[in-house]
Amino acid sequence: HGQSCSESVLVAGGYAIQLSRGSQEMPTYVAKAKIALLDFDLKKHRMSMGVNIVIDDPEELERVRQREMDITKEKIKKISDAGTNVVFTTKGIDDFAMKYLVEAGILGVRRVDKKDIKRIAKCTGAQLILTMANMEGEESFDPNTLGAAEEVTEQRVGDNDFIFIKGCSSAKAATILIRGANDYMLEEADRSVHDALCAVSRTLESNAVVPGGGAVETALSLHLEDYARTFDSYEQWAIAEFSEALQVIPKTLAMNAAMDAIDLLAALRVRHHAAQAGQDPKKADYKWFGLDLTNGGVRNSVTAGVLEPMVSKLKSLKFATEAAITILRIDDLIKIAPEQEQQ
Repeated sequence: HGQSCSESVLVAGGYAIQLSRGSQEMPTYVAKAKIALLDFDLKKHRMSMGVNIVIDDPEELERVRQREMDITKEKIKKISDAGTNVVFTTKGIDDFAMKYLVEAGILGVRRVDKKDIKRIAKCTGAQLILTMANMEGEESFDPNTLGAAEEVTEQRVGDNDFIFIKGCSSAKAATILIRGANDYMLEEADRSVHDALCAVSRTLESNAVVPGGGAVETALSLHLEDYARTFDSYEQWAIAEFSEALQVIPKTLAMNAAMDAIDLLAALRVRHHAAQAGQDPKKADYKWFGLDLTNGGVRNSVTAGVLEPMVSKLKSLKFATEAAITILRIDDLIKIAPEQEQQ
């Protein structure tokens, strides 16, 4: 937080994580990045739990300690020799390993969340390395496991440092960095962006949209009113009630905007009736009309850009109908009276 919502940015073809470099001596910008993703510690090598080494000679003890340091040094050298200039690890990097990474000019980031590192792997084409051990029992690092990006940079956003991976080679990844004056504004903006992305996702699934603002419900209500008159039995009442229930949506929209629901709904029904009658070709576009709650009237929802995914509208109608049918099938209600407490 710290800026207005209008200063939010889209990191196209990239990924951002709220982490910083392991050391301030590491570079803040790396061009043509070769990225290694590790799932193990870069720390001074220690023997496994339960393994004891008995040493009688003090010189041998110093030699063992030196060898422990050399193992980590050799690991980092193999990673560096493969052309790596950026390292992300889900575990830790101690000061000893940090020194060698700084000397090699590698940007190292530690404690990366598993969810984030899997996404980075998908974006950059890298493979997550669990161990450097090979089939011969030795350690090696395959350059083919490296991912690629145009640049990796650390930038300060608000009160936090972010690592930006831009120009990812493999997938069309994108990150939306939302700005806001405070946490409440950020949460509201986050919900709005999430809803918008879900709406676009639903639209791409169905590949079709319908006019919003209560246009679909009003048109369907009028059509069912006419259709109900073709029946001369109980079906007429059922269809008429279904038609009336559909008017709840535009009524509720108008009431939520503190408008006169009866007046707006009457104006909307007149437009759709003229479109369905089909007598005047000039009024054919009235079928796209929905509520304009900003100005307190009706307008062409398509030209105004107020659209809804068709799949969401279909599912809501189907689920509501199925729920009503389920309730109507319940013809008996058994109520068990609670036992009275003894006084």
